[in-house]
Amino acid sequence: MPTQQEIELQAAAFRRLQQHLMQDRTDVQNIDMMNLTGFCRNCLSRWYQEAANERGIEMGKDEARELFYGMTMDEWKSRYQTDADDSQKQAFEKSFAENVGKS
Repeated sequence: MPTQQEIELQAAAFRRLQQHLMQDRTDVQNIDMMNLTGFCRNCLSRWYQEAANERGIEMGKDEARELFYGMTMDEWKSRYQTDADDSQKQAFEKSFAENVGKS
């Protein structure tokens, strides 16, 4: 079992990753992250939701995304999301199936 100090360091690293993705690199599109790494900001927010639910904390997808993004999904999309081209969409379908499963 991790020590309290290890848990605090893990939490600090997660917060830094969140800051990097949400403030420093808003130019990086979720679809590109998913295609290259097999996860994106939405995956991170889903993992946040799953962790809450596993601990008996009720949290839906929209609430988890708003907590992770610091704004609603609609706000994020209007500020930062660009249209994906056909090759990005095709790569996403494959990456999503391999890493998340069937939708």
